[in-house]
Amino acid sequence: MTARYCSLAQQPAPAFAPGLAAERLSALIGGRRMWVNKTVLHYHFFDRDSDGSSIPAPETGESRHVSWVGSKEQRDVVRECFQEWQGLGIGLSFVEVGDRSEAELRIGFQLGDGSWSTVGKDALQVGLNERTMNFGWDLTVPGERGTALHEIGHALGMLHEHQSPFAGIHWDDEAVYADLAGPPNFWSRDKTFFNILRKLDANEVNGSVWDPQSIMEYPFSGGLILEPEQFRGGLNPPGVLSRADKEFVRRWYPQAETPGPRELVPFRSVPLRLGPAEQADFVVEPPETREYTVGTFGDSDAVVVVFEERDGEPRYLTAQDDGGTPHNATLKARLVKGRRYFVRVRLYTGWGSGETAVMCW
Repeated sequence: MTARYCSLAQQPAPAFAPGLAAERLSALIGGRRMWVNKTVLHYHFFDRDSDGSSIPAPETGESRHVSWVGSKEQRDVVRECFQEWQGLGIGLSFVEVGDRSEAELRIGFQLGDGSWSTVGKDALQVGLNERTMNFGWDLTVPGERGTALHEIGHALGMLHEHQSPFAGIHWDDEAVYADLAGPPNFWSRDKTFFNILRKLDANEVNGSVWDPQSIMEYPFSGGLILEPEQFRGGLNPPGVLSRADKEFVRRWYPQAETPGPRELVPFRSVPLRLGPAEQADFVVEPPETREYTVGTFGDSDAVVVVFEERDGEPRYLTAQDDGGTPHNATLKARLVKGRRYFVRVRLYTGWGSGETAVMCW
């Protein structure tokens, strides 16, 4: 019987400026979806009665509500799998939050919608009330825990292992299309090609060799793979993290020493150009900041505004009027490691306005 498979959403190929050196292009392709190391990834389980999809009922065609809310038992499986990934000693960490607006990863359990996840930083392009990950079948059934490990692997930036150009897999294409068109997946030819037959760019795969034991590898029944010969009768990965899986994430996200309780982790920033009184010191207290000091701007009244970049548009976080002669423009905001922010300062008198982009390292 064919397994139920993870289905990734089709994304347009990235566009890069012409004339880039091969090494630079390789780095851009390989790292475009990976998180900045030391990022704290916050995850949220949808929990409201209104959280769900509106889909037509097969019998009447009328819309019906299908919930995204999962049982405690399902959520516990996912929590355990986040802990297993983090337990590898990687530089990323995972924190469950009750406020979806704080979460990079938002998880639903819509039955029948398949199991899937956005890949790495693609999650930041998804609306705050939408899922970045879904589980479409019962994770508590024996053998299904690997589905949660697999989807979290996607959230870390990993792709499907069987699509590696290093695998050397020769498919019986029509047998694959026919197999996936039937139960339990019912995939179109386009979806089957995108998730199985399509070869990835060598720069974006999970490693330089194929790992048939990877958690990111699909199982396949006999008759779908023609070569390598040993997999003609089927490919059955164990559904656990392989040695190569662990090495890949440790290489991308090496563990670093945790700053002490009084040590500050600086932003990488471009100075604001506001005149001779300009000072811009950007700091974040580990693991995230509640109080953000922008700087001293002299004899002026200021409005300080912090934006977060999301969906290509700045999203308003907070602002504060602060008068004084001179003064520090200080505001409180929740800033997350690995996110890029715009800081804009408008001065009503004196030097005018300024802007900088900062990355919370």
